[in-house]
Amino acid sequence: MYVFPISTQLPKWLIVALLVPAFMTTLATGSIVMAYDQYGIRGETAPELELKRWIDGDGNDRAPLRLSDLRGKVIYMYFFQAWCPGCQSHGFPTIKALTERFGANPEVVFIAVQTVFEGFHFNTRDKLRDSQRKYAIRVPMAHDAGNPATDRIPSTMRNYRSGGTPWTVIIDHKGIVVYNQFHIEVEQAARMIEDLLQKRLTHLNGVVKDG
Repeated sequence: MYVFPISTQLPKWLIVALLVPAFMTTLATGSIVMAYDQYGIRGETAPELELKRWIDGDGNDRAPLRLSDLRGKVIYMYFFQAWCPGCQSHGFPTIKALTERFGANPEVVFIAVQTVFEGFHFNTRDKLRDSQRKYAIRVPMAHDAGNPATDRIPSTMRNYRSGGTPWTVIIDHKGIVVYNQFHIEVEQAARMIEDLLQKRLTHLNGVVKDG
């Protein structure tokens, strides 16, 4: 499910006039998402997570997870909504496959955040546990709901400038966002994680030598 930050106060004909050219450009280039440069913070330091409602990999309430405590590790973050079709068909199967491949590596951390900007009655905190059980994914999950009364989007979406759900963010050992997009294939993500682990190892070896 995508969200495009165009003011709903604009006339419908103008909204269509703005969206159609961008959509046609997307089709012509074969790009997965629309207006790629409009979204994401690739190359920037990953903002700290401002979330209080978390569950651990077993579905139990846990203390908030902080990225600052994970510095030095490779982090894969997945933003979803329970009712998002793309999350069900692609996002969850992807993170499941990656956790099966890298779950035993303590230097790789997987996090899932439900970033709710619509369907507040359905995309509730309870859906965290439901999603864990459905896909047998033992990763920490957080719930980040916006405010339907004010059309305020979740803080995670604002800070990471995600375009909607599903949305994937990969962070290197230095805390820099190296990937953010709507979709990523399993093998593509695996190669990226392996490359980041190698760069991490090279960095650590260099620090030891310098010391």
